Amino acid sequence: MLLGLAYKKNTGDARESPAIRVAELLLSMGAEVRAADPLVTETAVIDPAVARVDPTPEEIAAADIVVLLTEHDVFSATDISQHARHVLDCRRVLSGPNVETL
Repeated sequence: MLLGLAYKKNTGDARESPAIRVAELLLSMGAEVRAADPLVTETAVIDPAVARVDPTPEEIAAADIVVLLTEHDVFSATDISQHARHVLDCRRVLSGPNVETL
């Protein structure tokens, strides 16, 4: 599950966002990709094969790995830390035994 498609924190602008490329690479490797970004409403920014979901505790828990790509305030650090099996934190804002940072 990718958390954040926007280029910048707390915006809905996904133009030139690295998250789009991350999604493309994961899809090309055969991954089932789900993405959550309630601020990015434009659907054309990402491949239709990427399922858009809400960042609920249930969605987070269902993911094999959660990749935090954009540090939106709407994402709950508590939900991510408590419910995710594994987290790749690309923003260096989370901590815990299940969190790796990039």
